[in-house]
Amino acid sequence: MAVFHMILSWTAQALVFVLFLLFLAFLGYCLYIKHLHMKYDHIPGPPRDSFLFGHSPTFLKVMNEGGIVHDKFLEWAETYGPVYRLNLLHYPIICVSCPEATKEILMSSKYPKDDFLHKRLFNLFGQRFLGNGLVTAKDHELWYKQRRVMDPAFSSLYLRGLMGTFNERAEKLMTELSDLADQKTEAKMLQLVNCVTLDVIAKVAFGVDLDLLSNSSTFPKAIEMCLKGMVYNIRDTFFALKPKNRPFINEVRESCRLLRTTGAQWIQDRKTAMQNGEEVPKDILTQIIKSAGKEESMTQEDEDIMLDNFVTFFIAGQETTANQLAFCIMELARHPDILQKVKQEVDDVIGMKQEISYDDLGQLVYLSQVLKETLRIYPTAPGTSRELRQDMAIDGVHVPGGAIAIFSSYVCGRMDKFFKDPMKFDPDRFHPDAPKPYYCYFPFALGPRSCLGQNFAQMEAKVVMAKLLQRFDFTLVPGQTYDLLDTGTLRPKSGVVCSVRHRTHKQ
Repeated sequence: MAVFHMILSWTAQALVFVLFLLFLAFLGYCLYIKHLHMKYDHIPGPPRDSFLFGHSPTFLKVMNEGGIVHDKFLEWAETYGPVYRLNLLHYPIICVSCPEATKEILMSSKYPKDDFLHKRLFNLFGQRFLGNGLVTAKDHELWYKQRRVMDPAFSSLYLRGLMGTFNERAEKLMTELSDLADQKTEAKMLQLVNCVTLDVIAKVAFGVDLDLLSNSSTFPKAIEMCLKGMVYNIRDTFFALKPKNRPFINEVRESCRLLRTTGAQWIQDRKTAMQNGEEVPKDILTQIIKSAGKEESMTQEDEDIMLDNFVTFFIAGQETTANQLAFCIMELARHPDILQKVKQEVDDVIGMKQEISYDDLGQLVYLSQVLKETLRIYPTAPGTSRELRQDMAIDGVHVPGGAIAIFSSYVCGRMDKFFKDPMKFDPDRFHPDAPKPYYCYFPFALGPRSCLGQNFAQMEAKVVMAKLLQRFDFTLVPGQTYDLLDTGTLRPKSGVVCSVRHRTHKQ
């Protein structure tokens, strides 16, 4: 019995000691946060909601009410100026809408992707997500090696060769819309263009026919779940600790696994074809395999990075383009004069042709302006971030090193000081003779880490929009909201439901 009491006593003492150590650790963490507050509090910014959590309760409140966090960033930018401070636990965040600083930081390779975002995109709730792929890789050499290998799959010469696939997949959408017009059935445009862009990326990037307009698939839902999971993983530090979120988290993990398992199978199939001496396209999948180096020396990390890039391109290659197309259709339907003008251009350039050529795209100047203006108001990937390792001055404000800088194309695109009457949809802002926006318009980011696929995306968007404008009249079904939905990327909340009719006034 004495031994038993002795063991209990030792256990109690050990527990007290552990609790004391935890208390000291927490006290040390609080002192560190206090130090960071003192270090950065000379920078203007909104009052913190909490000493420990900083401004994250505001983000969660906006999200829980179905709002757009980026609208809060815009409100703060207009209140506190082009450089303001936020806090999230022990991360000081500097929000920047100063064009000179945007140019200096985004156009340089000296400022890496930040650790905060990297950690939360590397894994989603313990399941590897984007890992060290092209978007998330922090190490410059690792990123540069991947980018150099991927570049040929996005050269203008290779992109010209994709026009056949762009046309073919867009034609399937036209067939679907023709059926809906004949049946006088409403068209859910966001859902339809999502199917097309996912079809396109599967075919041109990975050599796989999904044909989503005819077949059901788990991929669209899996992508949506991953993006939703990404938002909560970034904005709610303790999301995974709340028991009520377990079903959602499990579904997100399963969606990640589905995408990576699919990628592993498609990569293996392509490797087998290459080993058998079969002719394979110089597409993204081939470049992903090449980026891993020689097979005999491949490590597990090389294999993982291949899957990281598969998931990156699979999601980034379709989600943002589909959302841009849906927003573009929504705005054209709301502005009949602009719609008529862009239809006239399509008629003049394309006429009755079914096959749109690469050279045709260059002549669709006003359509390009419409697509650019769509991304100004609705940047589907709203911003980017960088790590500021050294002290610097931004717009006259001293910013100590160690902070994360956030650059929001959404904020800049909706500020009156950069774009007069910013909520007015006006494609003439991007007329060839109009002054170019000075580092306040960057829907594809800027500099060396800008989006590799931006030309791919805009070619695809032009082909789909040109065919739609050539063949159909469309109007928005009444009663829809024009609100946005923030699922990591921005999308139209109501899905852009349209009544579609065949155009009857063609020459």
